[in-house]
Amino acid sequence: MNPDTPFDPTLFADRTVVVTGAGRGIGRAVAEAFHACGARVIAHAGRDRGEHEDTERLTWLSADFLERDEQDRFADAVMAASDRIDVLVNNAGTMFGRYPAATLSDEDYDRVLELNQHAPVRLTRALLPALTRAGEAHGAAIVNTVSISAATGGSPGSSVYSASKAFVSTWTRAMARELASQGIRANAVSPGVIDTDFHQRYSSAEKLETTRRQIPLQRLGTAADCAPAYLFLAADRLSGYLTGQVLEINGGQR
Repeated sequence: MNPDTPFDPTLFADRTVVVTGAGRGIGRAVAEAFHACGARVIAHAGRDRGEHEDTERLTWLSADFLERDEQDRFADAVMAASDRIDVLVNNAGTMFGRYPAATLSDEDYDRVLELNQHAPVRLTRALLPALTRAGEAHGAAIVNTVSISAATGGSPGSSVYSASKAFVSTWTRAMARELASQGIRANAVSPGVIDTDFHQRYSSAEKLETTRRQIPLQRLGTAADCAPAYLFLAADRLSGYLTGQVLEINGGQR
């Protein structure tokens, strides 16, 4: 193991990993961690590829997951790049804003569900043939990103986002049962309050400080705190008998 990295550079050697929502925050840290572990990573950069550059084992693809045809285009590009997918990380998602129940518009409701609920279901369905090939050969894994708000209901204005993440939690458990016979494990990571631009956009400094004081470890999480959980759940040699689980990464927050 390279002493300069905490990751085993052989853990995902000769494996292909797809990470959505990899342009920043948790997704970026997860994509970098898989890459450090030897994986070939196909990373979703979001709507705009931006300044992301391809390397020998890292391919960036852009797609607007609010558009169904863009979801299909992304899936087609992934399948064209690799006929076998060993790990799929469904991480793309956001809250878009805080919407009080009384003023939530149909447009906002549809947008939250499209990105956080419909897109991971469609993408997983489209990539299942490639996941199944890996599963039957040596095992494959799906790791979904949910949220602490899936269990708590979240704070005011986040009800639909929280519900969409609760859907993904239940869907993950159901997929674990359904796909086990195909050699595919399905689990989820549930981050707590993580210090990324998500909370910089949707939470005030005062709210974050109040939350920090309520966390037993007395700090907000970081994207780097979350990444090892995805590696653990995706690696058969680390968690080969673990499926249908939601792993909470929240510093003890309840």
